[in-house]
Amino acid sequence: MNEPFLQIRGIRKEYGPVVAVHDVTLDVRRGEFLTFLGPSGSGKSTTLYILAGFDNPTKGDIALEGKTLLATPSHKRNIGMVFQRYTLFPHLTVGENIAFPLKVRRKSKAEIDSKVKEMLRLVRLEGFEDRKPAQMSGGQQQRVALARALAYDPPVLLMDEPLSALDKKLREEIQHEIRRIHQQTEVTILYVTHDQEEALRLSDRIAVFSKGIIDQIGTGPELYANPKTRFVAEFIGDSDFISCDLLSSSDGQATISLGGGTVFNRIPVHGKGASGTRAALMLRPERIRLSRAPAGTGLAATVSDITFLGNNIHVATETAAGEALAVRLPFGHEAITGLSRGDTVHLEFDPGAAHVFC
Repeated sequence: MNEPFLQIRGIRKEYGPVVAVHDVTLDVRRGEFLTFLGPSGSGKSTTLYILAGFDNPTKGDIALEGKTLLATPSHKRNIGMVFQRYTLFPHLTVGENIAFPLKVRRKSKAEIDSKVKEMLRLVRLEGFEDRKPAQMSGGQQQRVALARALAYDPPVLLMDEPLSALDKKLREEIQHEIRRIHQQTEVTILYVTHDQEEALRLSDRIAVFSKGIIDQIGTGPELYANPKTRFVAEFIGDSDFISCDLLSSSDGQATISLGGGTVFNRIPVHGKGASGTRAALMLRPERIRLSRAPAGTGLAATVSDITFLGNNIHVATETAAGEALAVRLPFGHEAITGLSRGDTVHLEFDPGAAHVFC
């Protein structure tokens, strides 16, 4: 079996008594777009900077195509890097910025000129080669930074929150461009962000960081449909949590009670909880069915608010136990007609689409 293209093995980083990264281990495939997703302080950027060679791990190893990188200084790792701030040379033109890493590598003028033109085409900035960075928008500057990082054909491209300084519309536009460029170049990309929507838009796989470790790694649909921890369930997508009694648990499935004789069976369970203890039931708002009359086993709730969000409607409800449940329905859904605050509704869900966290 072939070795993974990039291997991260047991990386740990300590800053005195503070452990920023605990034990990060993962394999990255050649040509993969892998995103490190997590809140500030979760260890994602520290891990990326160790990969880049800007910091040294306290423990662990990194290998590219089977060869360790730890003894190789950052400027000799041949790894591309794009930062949040564009870090372009303000006194150089766009073409000169893109050419800079090629000149450092002593490429011929013909090679440099050809590569600069190729990169300008790639990022769709033909005709901008003579402009200075200050004459360009933030999105255009970030495209130049991307072109410069790719100019010398690095085997790996690292991107540290490159779009966080842009507004929402421009951010989505550049996300589309990054995805296109990745598909066109097939470069291996490791991307850091705290924005879950950005991670879902861009990634082949996502590593969810929490408190210096990777809680879970998988595709966007895998993480959304099958979160292994409560943190992942909360961080990927919207979720409702309500308290429940754990009646029994075996083979990864639980039987729970929501009180008032309402019992649900065969719900995926995570963590080890003893029968009779309290647990948390997680539901996705779009997987909850809302009706005006009881229909089978469900929960009675009172509508506390209704919010129009364009293509969907957000219905905030409160159960008899005082717990909040959000329901998301498509615009025009029949259950919305005539619905008002204070109305009693009935909520149902498929047990297989829910999760219990102990």
